[in-house]
Amino acid sequence: MVKIECNFCNGKCIKNGFQINGSQRYKCTICRKGQQNKYNYNACKPSTNKNIIIFTKEGLGIRSTARILKISTTTVLKRIVSIARNIHQPVISRGKIYEVDEMCTYIRHKRNFIWLVYALDKKSKTVVSFNVGKRTNKTLSRVVDTLKLSEAKKVFTDKLKNYRYLIDGDLHSVKRFGTNNIERKNLTLRTHLKRLNRRTICFSKSLLVLISVLKIYFWI
Repeated sequence: MVKIECNFCNGKCIKNGFQINGSQRYKCTICRKGQQNKYNYNACKPSTNKNIIIFTKEGLGIRSTARILKISTTTVLKRIVSIARNIHQPVISRGKIYEVDEMCTYIRHKRNFIWLVYALDKKSKTVVSFNVGKRTNKTLSRVVDTLKLSEAKKVFTDKLKNYRYLIDGDLHSVKRFGTNNIERKNLTLRTHLKRLNRRTICFSKSLLVLISVLKIYFWI
């Protein structure tokens, strides 16, 4: 008798009926998740989501990912959104120094400008918060308020006047070279993710997909 291990928790699986196509189904005795020993469709394989995450972080587009994994583009889009739903914003430490900046991209067509605003930990170079929307106080405040709640020690920004009204004077700084790290991060983002390039035909068609891709890139 062949022992089948669970693809999710490595527990012991028992037989659990058959699929419509005649394939044997199994169920884990620990996590109770159903699965098969072999899958006829690539989208059902346990490694599919892991590969989608890897390819997304490496900057592959939806169609490129679909071609490599031999699944449909619709499946790739649905999986990206599904994966992003389970990603939560990381816990922010208190008393840190941050850099905040914004970068422009497009949604649906090049006349529809959208802005990515995000905060970077100056020491660890990790993205602690981001928001996507129009270049308004409402969009910027979603990121700035997160830093205020974490009792940030200092926040460096460019000379965009909106920040003057959103960040206290003793906390805010626009000194020269204060945003070097996040400006370099902007270049990395535009290099890795085609949808953020300045001159591209690969821009996002959906705001939900753009946010989902950014969650995967920043927080996995």
